Amino acid sequence: MTLPTPVRPPRLRPGAKVAVVAPSGPVPADRLEAGLDLLRGWGLDPVAALHVLDRHREFDYLAGTDEARARDLQDAWCDPTVAAVLCARGGYGVQRMVDLLDWDAMRAAAPKPFVGYSDITALHEAFAVRAGVATLHGPMVAALTFLKDPATQESLRATLLEPDTVRTVGQATARALVPGRAHGITLGGCVSLLAADLGTPHARPSAAGGLLLIEDIEEEPYRLDRILTQLLRSGWLDGVAGIALGSWEGCGPYETVRALLLDRLGGLGVPIVEELGFGHGPTNLTVPLGVPAVLEASADTATLTVDVPALS
Repeated sequence: MTLPTPVRPPRLRPGAKVAVVAPSGPVPADRLEAGLDLLRGWGLDPVAALHVLDRHREFDYLAGTDEARARDLQDAWCDPTVAAVLCARGGYGVQRMVDLLDWDAMRAAAPKPFVGYSDITALHEAFAVRAGVATLHGPMVAALTFLKDPATQESLRATLLEPDTVRTVGQATARALVPGRAHGITLGGCVSLLAADLGTPHARPSAAGGLLLIEDIEEEPYRLDRILTQLLRSGWLDGVAGIALGSWEGCGPYETVRALLLDRLGGLGVPIVEELGFGHGPTNLTVPLGVPAVLEASADTATLTVDVPALS
């Protein structure tokens, strides 16, 4: 399986209309409105999708029916007046709706920035594999981190509107877990979602040649061990060029998590940077997926630098 070369969507301009969708879990109305206000403050014109505040009648962990969530995303993506699609929150539900999308229609539509993380990882993978579009692993509109953390807000704002100014991702906590330097196409997201994609009809065949970004939340060490071991045993990690690690909120003492990550991933013999500053932690920096980048892991430098701006 040969993946299409990812296309970088265009950057946003002041006044751009952006759609906010809920492909996964239910969205608190007050947090959604606060997030929309932040986007308005950037000079954007955010519009909430029709079903963004829906709740499933039987399963309260879903934001409405699978069909409605898929329809909102597809309508937003295929609407030529919409310049970007931002997710309202994660949770769970993408895997139930991703195959309901008309990917022929999605491929035919002009590419645009797509932003989210956590459960949205399954959509990042789908856009990469089935549409050949580069996406943004970044905060969601109704997420508390986005509402409260200035660094998270500014990272997304600059990436959307001034992508030339944010070519390097990293924060003070970042450091080399395994030293080295690697070049490749960025991919990844929530590692449990990457593992859950294995064996599905349109899954990425492997991470070979890529710079893999992974993080997760509330996976106890033995479960995280199982997830990483599954990726190793399947051969999905064979040939990966380098690995950038984000946050591991609620996954146990970081010393234990760090030892586990080194135990499971250190044998790959590739550079690894830890605590880069993306994911479920107190700061969630926006990271482009599907673009060429360099991972630096040394005693002096622990960064991810994209060859080209995230958006064209």
